[in-house]
Amino acid sequence: MKNLIILITTVSLLISCNNKKDIGVDTKATTNVSAKMTATTYKSILINEVSIAYREAGNPKNPTIVLLHGFPASSHQYRKVLNKLSNEYHLIAPDYNGFGNSDFPDSKSYEYTFDNLATTINAFLEKKEISSYALMIQDYGAPVGFRIATAHPERVTAIINQNGNAYKEGLGDAWAGIKALWKNRNKQTEDALLPAFSLEGLKWQYTHGVRDIKTVNPDNWNLDYLRLSRPNAHKVNIDLFYDYQNNVKLYPKWQQYLRDKQPPLLIV
Repeated sequence: MKNLIILITTVSLLISCNNKKDIGVDTKATTNVSAKMTATTYKSILINEVSIAYREAGNPKNPTIVLLHGFPASSHQYRKVLNKLSNEYHLIAPDYNGFGNSDFPDSKSYEYTFDNLATTINAFLEKKEISSYALMIQDYGAPVGFRIATAHPERVTAIINQNGNAYKEGLGDAWAGIKALWKNRNKQTEDALLPAFSLEGLKWQYTHGVRDIKTVNPDNWNLDYLRLSRPNAHKVNIDLFYDYQNNVKLYPKWQQYLRDKQPPLLIV
């Protein structure tokens, strides 16, 4: 999380440059960050009869950063970021359908695809009348965010990308089981992915590659495990695993967007 705060603080300079056409840094304002933090609020809004939960912090008159979470998390992953940056930025972090504190509609009434998640989040931003924003994309936040960015490039002031993929080269060995699902979805290929929803599998999401796992709060994966233990949660998330192949098909479009629009971009 500390690295994520540094990451967003760095990209905030990109946002400032893009909005103000000025590369100067107000060191006095930076020094007083802690003193000016504003409280995070927890709200919800109806989008097509589904309650979308979100966290919001900062003055809406300031530049906006929309923070899009990944699997298996929610806006909870950005809680410290909102606290640290709310003095200078307006921050808003929604939970997707079925994630976090948003409603969890049945897959018969809401088809869990990345197209639909992006449509919902775009409708959420429009209902909130947020039409100019930087995107923070992480993991699942990338396919959601890139869909929004390519549909409305004029709204995006900058992109912060942490572990969000837009190239086939980014799909490493860990994707073998999901690729098998894409090739032939059946009980065997679905069951092979169930360990990802176990407590140990969710812990791996937070601790893999970390130098000292004692610095990672176990509340993270315990909270995710609670949500993924709800009825039909495994099926819905396997639906998203299966649909992820449609993100790969859009990679050339997203790459062309980056080449053509050249948004200020920080990739980690």
